[in-house]
Amino acid sequence: MKLPRDVTGAEAVRALQRHGFVLVRQTGSHQILRKASVSVVVPQHKSLKPGTLKGLIAQAGLSVPKFLEEL
Repeated sequence: MKLPRDVTGAEAVRALQRHGFVLVRQTGSHQILRKASVSVVVPQHKSLKPGTLKGLIAQAGLSVPKFLEEL
């Protein structure tokens, strides 16, 4: 499945929060979310590159279709 190119950092955070992740802290322009022992760092950029987005999804332990349905 192809990843969209217009996903912002804020949209990615909201999608992860719908999957149970909680915002722990923010350092500069990066927000750190956690669910149990899994941590995900999301940069707050206007649009995330597809490789960065794919890495976030992998860090979270989600599949691409499951992540995209929450956007």
